[in-house]
Amino acid sequence: MKKKLLTIAAIAATLPAAHAVDIKAGNWDLSVGGNANTFYTATTCSGDVVSGLALGSKALACGDKSKSTTIGNGLLPSMVNVGAKTSEGGYDVSAVVGIGVAVATDSSIAQNSVVDVRNAYFTVGNKDMGTVKMGRDYGLFGLHAVLNDMTLLGVGSATQGTQNGRVSLGHLGAGYVYAGTYGQAVYTTPSLGGVNVDVGLMSPVSPYAQAASEKASSGPAVQARATYAGQGFKLWAANKSQDFTTYRMSATEVGGSVGSGPFGLVANYQSGNGVGFLADGDQGDVKSTNTFVQATYKATSKLKLGVGVGQSKNDKAPTGLNLRSNQNTTVAAYYNLTTSFTAVGELGNTTSKGFDGKEGKQNSIAVGGIFFF
Repeated sequence: MKKKLLTIAAIAATLPAAHAVDIKAGNWDLSVGGNANTFYTATTCSGDVVSGLALGSKALACGDKSKSTTIGNGLLPSMVNVGAKTSEGGYDVSAVVGIGVAVATDSSIAQNSVVDVRNAYFTVGNKDMGTVKMGRDYGLFGLHAVLNDMTLLGVGSATQGTQNGRVSLGHLGAGYVYAGTYGQAVYTTPSLGGVNVDVGLMSPVSPYAQAASEKASSGPAVQARATYAGQGFKLWAANKSQDFTTYRMSATEVGGSVGSGPFGLVANYQSGNGVGFLADGDQGDVKSTNTFVQATYKATSKLKLGVGVGQSKNDKAPTGLNLRSNQNTTVAAYYNLTTSFTAVGELGNTTSKGFDGKEGKQNSIAVGGIFFF
C-alpha cells in the first residue's frame, strides 16, 4: 500500500513560479523560475489500524510506528518551470514545461532520481476566440480547491507514506480529491460577462490503490468548469466523468473564496460516484463526498494565520476494506521573511475512521520554509 501511495503522491499539488526570471529574445518572452521547499515534520500516531487509504492510521501516517520524523517536501515538490510565449499572426502562443523532484528518501545511498513532470503543454488563442491548450497539465476539477489551500505553502496532512519519497498531502484525501495531471485538450472561452468556461477532454486513467483492478475506458474523460471572479471573491463549479471497466465515475464540485480586509474564507464541496479520495476511482464503485473549509487572518503585512478543516467520506465501505472517512485539521502561521521566502509553522491532526468503529490518529508538527525564484 505504501508503494501505491507513493505513486498517488505524484499527483499532489504545485504552483507556477512566483518570481520567474524573464528574458526577452526577439519576439519571444522566456521565463525560468520555480521553488525549493523543505520542512522538519515530526508525527505521533495512536489508535487502531484502519484498512484502505487511511491517512491517519499509523501504517501510512507514521511508517507503521508510533512516531516518525521526515525532513522533506511539503505539499509542493521542489520545482523548475520553463516557459515561452509570443504573438504571431494575430495569435498568442505559449508553452510551459515543469519538472519536480523530492527531498526525502528512506535511504542514504540510493539514487533520488524520480522526476515528476507536472506540466508540458502549449496554448494557442486570442481574446476573441479564446484559448486551446494541448499537452500535460492539471485537471479542471478540484484545481481551485488546491490552489486556495493555505497548506500549499506548507505540509497539511503529514502522511509519511507519501512525504518520504514524494510530498505531503495538504488536504488531499481529507477534504478534496486532487485535480490530477492528464494528457488533455482544453478549450477556454473568452470572458462571458465575467464568467470563464473551460471544457476539456482528458486522456482516460486507471484507478490506483484498492481499485487497481478497474481499467480506463477507451474513450476520453470529460471535465468542465465555470469560474466567476468579482471584487474580492471567486466562485466556481465543475464536473468530471469517465467510464471504468464496471462502472462510471461522475462527480460535481462547487466552491468559492472571499476576502475582506485581512480576513479570507474558502469553502469547497465535491460529491460523486467514483470521485475518490486522492485520485479518480481510488475508492472503487463508491459514492464519496469531500468537504473543505478554511479561514485565514493577515495579522500583519508579513504574517498570515489560518485554520483549515477537511473531510473525505465514503457512503459505503470499499470492496474488502473498512475506511469510512479521513479528516484533517491544520492550524498554521506563514511569515514572509523576504519577498521570496516564507517561513512556515503548522500543527495538524489527521483522523481516519472505519465502518466498524476503529479509529487511527496522527498528530504532527511541521517547521520549515519555501523559497520561490
